[in-house]
Amino acid sequence: MPDIRFEERRRAERLAPEELARHQVVRLNHLLDAILPHNKFYAEKLAGVRLPLASPEDVARLPYTFKDELIGEAPFDYAANLTYPLERYVRFHRTSGTRGRPLAVLDTAADWGWWMDVWQYVLDAAELGPEDRAAMLFSFGPFIGFWSANDALLARGCMTIPCGGLSTLARLELLRTSRATVVFCTPSYALHAAEVAAENQIEVASLEVRRIVVAGEPGGSIPAVRSRIEAAWNAKVIDHSGATEVGPWGYADAENRGLRVIESHFLAEFLSLETGRPAAEGELAELVLTTLGREGAPVIRYRTGDLVRPVWSAPGENRFVLLEGGVLGRADDMMIIRGVNVFPSSIEQILRSFPEIVEYRMTAHKAGAMDALTVEIEDRLERPERVAKEMQVRLGLKVAVRSVPSGSLPRFEGKGKRFVDRRGEGT
Repeated sequence: MPDIRFEERRRAERLAPEELARHQVVRLNHLLDAILPHNKFYAEKLAGVRLPLASPEDVARLPYTFKDELIGEAPFDYAANLTYPLERYVRFHRTSGTRGRPLAVLDTAADWGWWMDVWQYVLDAAELGPEDRAAMLFSFGPFIGFWSANDALLARGCMTIPCGGLSTLARLELLRTSRATVVFCTPSYALHAAEVAAENQIEVASLEVRRIVVAGEPGGSIPAVRSRIEAAWNAKVIDHSGATEVGPWGYADAENRGLRVIESHFLAEFLSLETGRPAAEGELAELVLTTLGREGAPVIRYRTGDLVRPVWSAPGENRFVLLEGGVLGRADDMMIIRGVNVFPSSIEQILRSFPEIVEYRMTAHKAGAMDALTVEIEDRLERPERVAKEMQVRLGLKVAVRSVPSGSLPRFEGKGKRFVDRRGEGT
């Protein structure tokens, strides 16, 4: 069945900046009209703000929303920004809790339909159609990424192949027998599955998989990681980004330059990391997002903590803002080592350029008053000095690198936890 909304999405991507801004203000005013009579959280936050908004500049009059504000009261931990009584909601999902207490976010049936609409941008980028068979390499649970991707694929008419509860080896066999053409997983798991396949003399490159759609980590937009996955699987990597409390807000740029924000459904702002003011093009900035179509659990001017470099002048027909290099890291993960800003993603780009490095772990700690970093690697050559030398050349820093026994570092199915931050534990 043809996707009658495909051309609508293409038209949205091509809107001139002033047309897009008008569209966003209209949608945001509509959202505020719908939620404020019922949403206690935002009724209190926006009390005293003159509405409706007359222009994009008026958005700056609205207060920011921070994740800590959304954490509800124990024992249920439902998000504090819910608009309606619980009986209106049909979906329950929860954040991972890797950065504090888990947050339970609910969606109405209408909101879940909005998720499906937004997801189609990601599936467009992957060029998926009803002829595709998508293997979902996730365990079942409250993680929203699996469920939203699964339902969006079903809405497009694709076959979905659930792989929860299976070992990696069993999943690889299911990929073969089902003749899967698409894999959905994290970048970490794509690499781990390829490693398990090699250990068991399975050639994943000979499978029928032609696309690997990844999220949950920056890896899909890191060239060395993307190239390594594509070489192992003989398939194209498609990155995307989202969050339980926000939605699926970003999809892969056609030229592999990073991520595009789906600005027809999200209003994006960028705060300079240096000044806290609106960022200039290419400047390192924190991404701030407002949902324009999720009435049951809206977020307005949400401080995501994701660090990006916005580019509005990228060539091509797509005028949605480009995040060059994707999500570069988290504001709270940034290290300042001898005056140099360093992100875990920068280290990963270097490490993944060495094909002999199977796995790694970074540990940040304090050396006196300064940040310091130690990197452990599973290295088939057991020559960590060459890696340390490359880091010094590319980062201008001396980083402690040491080899550890093969198989001693953890592997990951979900989001990889290769960055261990012990800076708050003292020396």
